[in-house]
Amino acid sequence: QVQLVESGGGLVQPGGSLRLSCTAAGRIFSSSVMGWFRQAPGKEREFVAALRWSNERTYYADSVKGRFTMSRDKAKNAVYLQMNNLTPEDTAVYFCGRGINIGEADNWGQGTQVTVSA
Repeated sequence: QVQLVESGGGLVQPGGSLRLSCTAAGRIFSSSVMGWFRQAPGKEREFVAALRWSNERTYYADSVKGRFTMSRDKAKNAVYLQMNNLTPEDTAVYFCGRGINIGEADNWGQGTQVTVSA
């Protein structure tokens, strides 16, 4: 497994933006799917976005389409999640994950808190 380290969380007002980063301490293989997931208090962890490492194709949950953008820097073994027009419903701990299928991961980061509040 590869160590994944997230950063970039914080407190933001509704309508604001944040950019999350996830850096892998090691090579990400082309068969990998990198994903962002989130878990709000009292709720199950849910899929947010994914990026297929081989072709950089991205996938999004309906709840974030048009507001969130996932990207990568292959040279840095890093993925990012640009989050715009945030709402209180986006408040959660955001996790970076690595797997081989969209919406799944078996290798997780420690998570970063995102709080959207006035």
